[in-house]
Amino acid sequence: MHIELRHLTKKFGSTAVLNNISGSMPAGQIVAMIGLNGAGKTTLLRCLAGILAPTRGEILYDGEPFTRGRLDMRRRLVFLPDFPSLYGQMNPLQHVALMFRVFERDFPDVVDQTIGVLRELDMLPLAEVPVNRLSRGQYYKAALAGLLAVRPELWLLDEPFASGLDPQGLSVLKQRARQAAAAGATVIYTTQILEIAEKFCDRLCVIDHGGLRADFSRVELDALPASGPESIESRLQQFRETP
Repeated sequence: MHIELRHLTKKFGSTAVLNNISGSMPAGQIVAMIGLNGAGKTTLLRCLAGILAPTRGEILYDGEPFTRGRLDMRRRLVFLPDFPSLYGQMNPLQHVALMFRVFERDFPDVVDQTIGVLRELDMLPLAEVPVNRLSRGQYYKAALAGLLAVRPELWLLDEPFASGLDPQGLSVLKQRARQAAAAGATVIYTTQILEIAEKFCDRLCVIDHGGLRADFSRVELDALPASGPESIESRLQQFRETP
């Protein structure tokens, strides 16, 4: 899914959390968004998901304006916050089934696909355990299983690497994200961990004080030195020091 932002602004009262962001994200990429606490990363994801309505500006998906009321377009994306909100009495199997219904998916291999996703995440033995009895990481895996099962065209992940996922879960997340991007999906995730953002992305966007302060392609990232004034870490420090 191709994404275009046109002068996107979001205010809460008199405070501009997002300030006149413009840019585009081609389909088939993994985009890492990095920034300090309060930079506006989560608010941007919530606008992209239709949870929040922009104060000004536009979001376009494949050239078509996106609004909160466009349920057909919202079914093309999944937003996964760092603390997902699931029905506590539902088990992972029921959650995946609910996702199929809400997103109106009717794959011919739905049963095999569901079993495969749960097995990949080591969740098959817990498939019938209510999610409110699961650990933090297992709870997140149940939510992630729903996302993987419905195969969205746009993944919106808020701090997935601080979600409690174990090494197996992280490996599945990365592998499936790569496969989805290769098939034309767009994967956007936020993080505050520079080492992850540098390595796991096709594009790195720096969000600071509600604005898009820098935008690095994979080629540009690979060309940057590992240390020194031109390194990505040094450049991020400069953004932090700039009022």
